[in-house]
Amino acid sequence: MTTEAFSAFSVEPFPRVSPGDELGSLIALTVRELGISLREGDVIVVASKVVSVSEERRVDLTSVTPGPSAVAISARTGKPAEVVQVILDESDEHFVVGDRGPIVAWHRLGYQLTSAGVDRDGPDGVWLLPADPDASARRLRDAISAMAGVNVAVVIADSDGRADRLGSTVIAIGAAGIAPLRVTEDTEPEGRGKRQAETAVDLVAAAAGIILGQRGRGAPVAVIRGVEYQASDEGVRSILHRAKKSAEPVVR
Repeated sequence: MTTEAFSAFSVEPFPRVSPGDELGSLIALTVRELGISLREGDVIVVASKVVSVSEERRVDLTSVTPGPSAVAISARTGKPAEVVQVILDESDEHFVVGDRGPIVAWHRLGYQLTSAGVDRDGPDGVWLLPADPDASARRLRDAISAMAGVNVAVVIADSDGRADRLGSTVIAIGAAGIAPLRVTEDTEPEGRGKRQAETAVDLVAAAAGIILGQRGRGAPVAVIRGVEYQASDEGVRSILHRAKKSAEPVVR
């Protein structure tokens, strides 16, 4: 499926998201109040941070006791030992890049992310990823589609660093209504076909990342319009090499 052109715009001003908010309804209401008419096939890209906030995924660092490994990594990287311990708790494996980080970890759900997707919340707290990002995306998609009266897809996006370079990019950690892979096949003159699979949800997340609310910009929701895609609820987990059905929460 070929996309020749698309547009992207933020949904702002967007109200502050509080723990326990029904985020799908909040997005749909905000879109309506701003006079935005969603169209069939629009992709709503939502920053993972507001999903985590609405799902009450905050950890109070005063409840965290760092172990020896966390203390050692803290001394090496300068990251608070309590934060490091949460990263280790959320991970199956990890490694520290260079002398002082970042910490790159295999999240217990199968994602490879900087700091296992753990995001600071002031001096005494952190936010974890949504417990099941694909399920979160489906809930958002269902609520937004029902209120808008059109079928949309949802991608949950998270900023992530790269072990081989400075800076961060934006990737998809959850999706609903859009196939995670875009498969293309080129026919060579000799008649041999070359099949290639691209992570369509990451391409959409990256496009939205140009305007999404990173580092306090305050626009946690974007609309991508005009992208051709196959409808699917397979989700991002279906393309992870180390996907797990579930990850038991750490009891503190």
